[in-house]
Amino acid sequence: MEQQRWLLLLFLGVQLLLMGAFLYQNPHCHGFISFLRFLIQDRPEVREELPFLVQVSSPGIRYWDVYSNLSQIHPVDISEEDLPNCPIVSPYINGPLKVMIPENLTMEQVVEKNPLVELGGQYQPPDCWTQHHTAVVVPYYGQAQHLRDLLFHLHPFLQRQQLHYAIYVVNQVNNTAFNQGKLRNVGFWEAMQEEDWDCIFFHDVNLLPEDDRNLYICDIFPAHVSVAIDKFNYKLPYGGYLGGVFALRPIHYLRINGFPNTYWGWEREDDDIAARLKLSGMLLLRPHLLFGRYHMLEEGQDPSHKQRPQSPGLLARIHRKWRHDGFNSLGYRLLSKELQPLYTNLTVDLNFPAP
Repeated sequence: MEQQRWLLLLFLGVQLLLMGAFLYQNPHCHGFISFLRFLIQDRPEVREELPFLVQVSSPGIRYWDVYSNLSQIHPVDISEEDLPNCPIVSPYINGPLKVMIPENLTMEQVVEKNPLVELGGQYQPPDCWTQHHTAVVVPYYGQAQHLRDLLFHLHPFLQRQQLHYAIYVVNQVNNTAFNQGKLRNVGFWEAMQEEDWDCIFFHDVNLLPEDDRNLYICDIFPAHVSVAIDKFNYKLPYGGYLGGVFALRPIHYLRINGFPNTYWGWEREDDDIAARLKLSGMLLLRPHLLFGRYHMLEEGQDPSHKQRPQSPGLLARIHRKWRHDGFNSLGYRLLSKELQPLYTNLTVDLNFPAP
């Protein structure tokens, strides 16, 4: 009996070691690894409260300026071939962030605050090689102030995570109604022609992340990331809400045939995406509410937080059309591609037939 007990303990120990090695090597295990990082970085000292157990509005919590300690990031005097790999846990991640937009902020000031960002909004860690390559696609409908504030906050947020990333802003002309799905499809296609991105974040222009442990890397399934928005009291407004920030690997995107092209304004795009995930057999992941916290800038176009009952037969209609309405039926004309100091600006005419 004693020998069997020891054999069982040995077996369990080997299994734990194998699982640990797998998680260490596998970049897809984002959720579990994030949780481990969360625990490692926030072990409190004696009599110190865990900061993530308190509401953002509560006093006494230490919040970091999103630009704090970024001055420590600078090029090193060695060749690119000799750069070390970036650590698994970025040393610049701090946790809860202050959202502080200076008054009378100009785009020139944002450029000055981010000297390592290259033309077109591209960034690579200057002192290490990273495994994570993320494109951020921002559908845009003329919210210039929102875009400036997003760039001011998002660039240092992503640099803290030691990502290789670029920001693509996709705006439409010759249309009176906003077509977010089609702009997302355009952003995906144009971004993937430029780089072999392994992760695409589709990002509303008016949402600013409040915790840099909310990693902008992709998991083994699609992820709805903006799960705790201040406007909605840091909780989902309803169970099927998929608005805000959404992350897909290219294989996920192709599997759901991208986003629908036929929704103008703010119709039932969330319901359509949820149905595509279900019909393609994929799960939807969400970060913990303590990570996926966002500040919403003054509300613009999106009233999609209001829960609306599904109309009868909606799922059946989506089932009939989703394989034919998406990336494979995308038609647009690229009018210009401008490499701005902080982003790549794509201007498109959406009134163009599919090829």
